[in-house]
Amino acid sequence: MTPAAAAAPGRKSPVVVLLLCVATISLLMFILLSSYSPSLQPHGRSPHRRLKLHPKNSAAVASSYGTGESGGSGAQNRHAAPFDPAIAELERRLEDKEWEREHYRLLHGDGEEKDDHMKDWEEFLKEEEDFINDDDRFNVSDRIRALFPKIDLDPQDGFVSLDELIRWNLEQARGDQLHRSAREMELYDKNGDGIVSFGDFQTLRKDSHGDGNSLGFPWWKEEHFNASDANGDGFLNKAEFHDFLNPSDSDNPKVINLLCRQELRQRDKDGDGKLTFEEYFHGLHDHIHGYDDENAEISHIGNMTIAKERFSKLDKDNDGFISERELEPILDKLYLSERYYARQQATHAISEADKDHDGRLTLEEMIENPYAFYGSVYFSDDEDYFHEEFR
Repeated sequence: MTPAAAAAPGRKSPVVVLLLCVATISLLMFILLSSYSPSLQPHGRSPHRRLKLHPKNSAAVASSYGTGESGGSGAQNRHAAPFDPAIAELERRLEDKEWEREHYRLLHGDGEEKDDHMKDWEEFLKEEEDFINDDDRFNVSDRIRALFPKIDLDPQDGFVSLDELIRWNLEQARGDQLHRSAREMELYDKNGDGIVSFGDFQTLRKDSHGDGNSLGFPWWKEEHFNASDANGDGFLNKAEFHDFLNPSDSDNPKVINLLCRQELRQRDKDGDGKLTFEEYFHGLHDHIHGYDDENAEISHIGNMTIAKERFSKLDKDNDGFISERELEPILDKLYLSERYYARQQATHAISEADKDHDGRLTLEEMIENPYAFYGSVYFSDDEDYFHEEFR
């Protein structure tokens, strides 16, 4: 035995030490790479980005429908309609389950137990969210490829313009609206004949809800019911009931006139049935400033000169007053409709995805920036926060 070996019994040779170091480093690299595998995230999907179904709060939905808050600026409907009809369908199914739980007694009577089909909606939520976050079953890039030609219609030129995206968003939003209106009508149409009388509505409403709504006036009255009754037969069919729930999105001239008349009532301080410039300036000018106005400046708020210019434009007959009919051009600014939100949603999406700043989107731009379109259901696991620009 050499002296060195005798002086350090059991000491490992430098070669062995080197091999152990290499093995340790290799093991650590393997563990690190195993914890993050790009191959599990095809098409650029971040491992910390998830799609999350975002149904309306059940209590808010039940309350708002009963009090008329689905019209005008109703809170429960102020969100970006899902860009993808497949997501919209899942959200409707989830919302339907919660809605039925809220109204089970009204629909099925007292004393009955909920059936097996009324399983806990959290279980449904988990199953569907697992589905939409599985790239093999629901791939966002493939979804955009499938939807692009359905949006690029006028003209079919290989680009999605702002107007085409607005049209698409509005179509999705109105689909949601019609679905909720049809479901709500079930509560009032007890005999299933497809029509609702004011008496049917009033009886059920009085049991659980008040008169007011988020529009700031009690339009759940017979006056509003009669305005929604387009054919004047004393009943509301499905389309008329939809207008009744969503007056700000109605094309019914009687509903539009009702909203203008009610707005004038609120602003007309001297009760002469029309608005003076002073009544307009102190009641409407700042309220409508900026909506759908890309050139609006903050300095215009409270600006007397700008107010007079806008008053003059509204005063079509130049009599120095604003009448009910002259309020129609700004009705969308007073009661924000799905048209307004569809435009806001489209404008935001294009600002996020239009990388060459030409004001339109190619298929490649949309695929490379998917969360500009799926943002209403985007969820960050890192920050535990909903990315909900419009929700």
